[in-house]
Parts: sequence; structure tokens; C-alpha cells
Amino acid sequence: MEILQEYWPFLLPLILAQLVLLITALMHVLKHQNYRFGSRTLWIIVVVFFQILGPVAYFVFGRGEDG
Repeated sequence: MEILQEYWPFLLPLILAQLVLLITALMHVLKHQNYRFGSRTLWIIVVVFFQILGPVAYFVFGRGEDG
């Protein structure tokens, strides 16, 4: 338990960044219909289950043109 207390100041910003990325990407997936690759179901799974890499992959590869 002491290790958790020691690293908590470093972990908290990472956890918050992950949550912000997750929520932002998930909201975008649910609002938009067009994706460069894949479907809505695929991107929901990627964003939710692949931690920081999933939302980043969505914004880099999956997000379609907003129109």
C-alpha cells in the first residue's frame, strides 16, 4: 500500500488523461456516422478496451471527415 501512496502523484494525472481521452473519443464515435476504417462497433471496442492507445488510434486512423 505504501508503494501506491508513493506513486499516486504520478499516477493520478495519467488516470485523468486516460479518462478524458476515453470520454472524448467515445462521444465522437457515438455522434458521427463516417469513419475512415471500420464501423462504429469496432471503434467502440477499440476505444474502451485498449486504454490510451485505443482513443489515440481512433483519432489518428478512424475519425472520418466531419461534415
